[in-house]
Amino acid sequence: MTWLMYLALGAFAGTLAGLFGVGGGLIIVPVLIISFKLQGIGGDLVTHMAVGTSLATIMFTSLTAIHTHHGRRAIDWRLAAMLSVGIVVGAWLGGYTADKLSGPLLQRLIGLFAWLMAAQMLFGLAPRGGAQLPGKPVQVAAGGIIGWASGIFGIGGGSLTVPFLSWCSVPMQRAVAVSSVCGFPIALVGALSYVVHGMAHQGLPDEAWGYVYLPAMIGISLASMPFARFGAILAHKLSALVLKRAFAIFLLLVGTKFLFFPG
Repeated sequence: MTWLMYLALGAFAGTLAGLFGVGGGLIIVPVLIISFKLQGIGGDLVTHMAVGTSLATIMFTSLTAIHTHHGRRAIDWRLAAMLSVGIVVGAWLGGYTADKLSGPLLQRLIGLFAWLMAAQMLFGLAPRGGAQLPGKPVQVAAGGIIGWASGIFGIGGGSLTVPFLSWCSVPMQRAVAVSSVCGFPIALVGALSYVVHGMAHQGLPDEAWGYVYLPAMIGISLASMPFARFGAILAHKLSALVLKRAFAIFLLLVGTKFLFFPG
């Protein structure tokens, strides 16, 4: 039953990710927190497990996106490499930072981030282009900040990388393609950080590697990839404006729950 539940969660998360055009982390983390509690996995570490497991699933889904963008020759590999240098350090520090936070505080930070993403969707907030792409040291530093924040929130970084590159006047198609590449080191290093930092804690389930819960990682990864394609197909049949508003409302509800009723 546990495996079936996580396959169903993966199908749900993948469909919504494809439908709304966002990384699955914004969906997977809150759903995992709820499902872990329904399983009876309690304590202060539920949120950490949800974030760590979310990053682990993004490792697999990001490979599909990279393959697609590479096939279209849309990836600027030099830019992706510079950002990834900082991302590797930042994602590891993100896991370390989260390990030092209590579960309720981590939930509140995730809730605040969900509110910010909802506001961006509802009001169309986006940085205007005009700035030039900075030099390599600043690209590395930007990657570090993106990786650090993504490691805390359990996301692939697209909601941070794409706005940054758009502000630097990088064309949207190129920005999205570079973001897809950056999602893999964020997920890989971030997940490893959650594994290592979680190992020292007692009371984790037997099936967990640190903060990464293996049944959830495998089940969600297997189901989310094909259902993300289904969601993307479905998105073309529905109103983009209605979809964006619906997802923004979902994020507002998630953010409200985590900010005011954590635990």
